Amino acid sequence: MMLPKPTGEFAVGTFTYTIKDHRKEVLPAGGMRSIAARVYYPVLKESVAGLAKAQALSENMIAGFKKSFHFAPDFSKNPQDNISECYPNAPRIQGQKFPLIMFNHGYNSYREGNSFLCIELASQGYVVISVAHSLEALCTEFDDGSFLLSDKKNSKLYEPMFPGLIAMIKLTKAKGTDEELAQRFDEAQRKYCRYMMGRLPEWIKDNEAALDYAKKNLADLIDFSKGVGATGHSFGGNTAYALCARNPDFVCGINIDGGLFGDYTNDFQTRPFMQISCEANERVASRVYLRHEKPVYKVLFKGMKHIGFADSKFRIPMKSAVGKLDADVMHENLCKCHLEFFDAFLKGRKAEPELNNNEAISVFKYE
Repeated sequence: MMLPKPTGEFAVGTFTYTIKDHRKEVLPAGGMRSIAARVYYPVLKESVAGLAKAQALSENMIAGFKKSFHFAPDFSKNPQDNISECYPNAPRIQGQKFPLIMFNHGYNSYREGNSFLCIELASQGYVVISVAHSLEALCTEFDDGSFLLSDKKNSKLYEPMFPGLIAMIKLTKAKGTDEELAQRFDEAQRKYCRYMMGRLPEWIKDNEAALDYAKKNLADLIDFSKGVGATGHSFGGNTAYALCARNPDFVCGINIDGGLFGDYTNDFQTRPFMQISCEANERVASRVYLRHEKPVYKVLFKGMKHIGFADSKFRIPMKSAVGKLDADVMHENLCKCHLEFFDAFLKGRKAEPELNNNEAISVFKYE
């Protein structure tokens, strides 16, 4: 399968940074919380002539796949499939700054798990900072060469597992108003998902630490004048919603198929927001459409499954796992949703996103 290539006017550079935060790690590893971020940024195409592209998955990441999922991508026959369409430390464009989007991976995914989307956004004139969440990513790599694999002892999505899983499956099939579905989700998560609810504040702090670093060290690259956008997949999308509701630095955001795990009792969304969902998960994010003062958009992807919104759509092309929608069609529409939304509410190029129903998506707007 051909992997997607960026379509924007820019090539894409990349580098990483690590933060030793002031927080004590509350997970069993102990010590101080460490945050590893990857930056994707626009560069001139002529500036990367002759430069080597980045590796997509390191040996550490492949080991993380094996530990978490008992299999890993095999690049032995096609090494070119392990090449990422970006260039390490490519020369920056002098005197030019770009708006910032913060990206968050899903629970037990990894920092580069949505690299195809991040690279496309950078090629279109955005800086994207993808934040890794140590011990809750399949692998987190730090700039000193150390790394942490996911700790299965931390993975408590449902407690107890089977009753919680059954409750959530029933919720995906439930009927009712957005208010009724949001109440049922809250009842289920408070009964079975207390651990996941408690992790949301820590993921928010990871983003705030990564953003604070960017403000202090990357002001020559990033235009902060219009605020910051947020997006993410699964629990990372949930984090994007919380950042927009709670942190004034964030002016708009997108949740890619994430249920709203966390205590949102006192939250009121004051930022434009977009909820992207597969049809199976439409009902677990209904709170997004309540208690807001700016437009909220719902985009339903047809023929999709949850993990298919990540790079896995191309790397694990099993329809039973990632959905039957063509990978290129998914990627094109996912990128279009992001670009239309952030061009409107972050760059301010248009009054609102220009999105229409097609064979892949259905679009709704909540005023």
